[in-house]
Amino acid sequence: MEPPADFASPAASALEHPRFASSPQLADVASGATVLGTGSKGDGLRAVQGALLDMGFALYGGADGRYGPDTARALRNFQVHAGLRSSGVLDAATLKALEALAPAPGSRGQSRALPSPFYSGQPVRVVIALREHRTFLFDPQGQLVDIFPNAVGTAATPTHPGLKVVRAKLDQVATEDAGARLWNDRHVFGARLLDLSWADGRRSGEELHGTSAPALLGGDVSHGCIRHANEDILVLHDALAVGDRIAVVETLQDPHLGVPITVG
Repeated sequence: MEPPADFASPAASALEHPRFASSPQLADVASGATVLGTGSKGDGLRAVQGALLDMGFALYGGADGRYGPDTARALRNFQVHAGLRSSGVLDAATLKALEALAPAPGSRGQSRALPSPFYSGQPVRVVIALREHRTFLFDPQGQLVDIFPNAVGTAATPTHPGLKVVRAKLDQVATEDAGARLWNDRHVFGARLLDLSWADGRRSGEELHGTSAPALLGGDVSHGCIRHANEDILVLHDALAVGDRIAVVETLQDPHLGVPITVG
């Protein structure tokens, strides 16, 4: 993965990205005249929220044009990805990074700085970036399919980085049975569950699964498993097969990942 671009240098006040160019509110941010944080609201903030959602960052409140805890968390996760100070406020450097990476209006994903679908030279179907709380799904040919928000382990019960393999796939009935057996809650694992082992066959004790608490996506809240929205775990469950490899990394700067992908 290439080093992050220098987004911390002074940003020009003229915005060029079609998501942001027409917003006087964002022009003020780009010029350094203001930052958007607690108490902020407006169409410019809504445009930023929409871009974050389309890039796969968790924002449970949606693009409502109001700055709150969900927006702060999404901005912090994006700032980790962009190599910026993780402040959770929209300043000129963060907006500059969004301009460089956000997809075109009506599109999902991001324009560049995507992870390679190779880990230590081996092809992978999924890259999970723990600190930015995103899951990247690739097709068997290595083309990006989509990016989903996730939630990962706490500091006390962390999700461990490394190369993992899909060991088993549980349908909804089996997933609910597992929740009832392990946690006395049929809905704790959401709609689907994919059990993971380490690449050498050892049990990892971790899974990809859905969630009964979507508001917690984007944070460090689990016992080590990687949670996803139920609609997203359905996509992952259908796309992946037993034996598919999954790379779990702290950040996309992990040296085990191959050459980054640029699209568009």
